[in-house]
Order: sequence, then C-alpha cells, then structure tokens
Amino acid sequence: MELELRTLHPPRYQKFDDDFFFALCQANETARLERDSNGNIILMPPTGSETGRYNADLSGEIWTWNRRKKLGYVFDSSTGFKLPDSAVRSPDVSWVSQERWDIISQTDKQGFAPLCPDFVVEIRSKSDDLKELKEKMEEYRDNGCRLGWLIDRAGKQVFIYRENGSIEIKQGTSVNLSGEDILLELSVQIDL
Repeated sequence: MELELRTLHPPRYQKFDDDFFFALCQANETARLERDSNGNIILMPPTGSETGRYNADLSGEIWTWNRRKKLGYVFDSSTGFKLPDSAVRSPDVSWVSQERWDIISQTDKQGFAPLCPDFVVEIRSKSDDLKELKEKMEEYRDNGCRLGWLIDRAGKQVFIYRENGSIEIKQGTSVNLSGEDILLELSVQIDL
C-alpha cells in the first residue's frame, strides 16, 4: 500500500502563522516542509541519491562562481525563504545579491528570510510532478525572482524562467546555461 502525504491543510480555527511554521520546521528538522501562499503545509519527500548528487554538483558550480565574484550568497535546499505572497519555499539552489541580503535584519536572517531569491534552481526528482514544479517556478517569478532554472532530467529539458515573463526551453542530453545579467559571467554545462 502506498501512502501519500504531501499537503496538510490547517483546520479552519488554526492559522499556521510564521512563528508557528518556523517552530514546526525546527521541531521536525529532519522533515523538509514548505508552506504555500494559502497556508497549506507541503511535505517534501527526500530525493534519491542520484538527484542529491546532481544537486550538489550544480550547487558547487554556482558556489564556486559566487566565491570568485563575491556578488551575493548561495543557499542550499534546506533554506526556507518567506516570499511576499506569504509562501515559504526552499529551492534546490538559490542565490541572493549581497545588496538585498545585507539590508535584512539579523533576526530575519535567523528565520525564513522575508524575500524571494534573485535566482532559483529546481531539479525535478522522480517524486516531483512537472506541472507542480512549473507552478512553483511561476510563483518564484511572480514574487520577484529574476532568473530561474527548472531542470527536468527525465524529460531531457531545462525551462528558463525570466523576470519579464518569458520561458525558454532548452532540450538535449547536454545543455549550456548562463547566469545572464543576474549571475554575471556564470556559464554551466549540465548533462541531462
């Protein structure tokens, strides 16, 4: 029997406010949780080892670029951000410019930073629904993300989301991705 627990809807009398959700995440630190803009808690299953390895390699590429350029900060998949629409999301890889990060209070940095990253990456794992991930990428863009990559290894494609609303699709077994004018001079060759 397969049991699927992906979304918890708060009871009508209980609102999962920011403090409660943060405390819930801290009390269940081995669980990966997100909250959508309606207040629903989403349980994120762990990825398989191959997806985790792939994610770490890509994170390393972006971290190395950032270390050289010193333009901002790279975050891993365990980092939650409170988006302007009140959702709390944890992209697989994200980057925030130094200018935007530095204006956040130390208290806010200790919790879910109240901002949408400038750049996000979502990597589709076997348990991910492509339609849901596309909606999530649109949510990032609608909340201020300037560039996003949705990597669908199973479909051998990458969806590039830009702040102007355009979506470019690159297909193939090997794709070159650019940080464009957001992550200046970043160029990453990825295998799908």
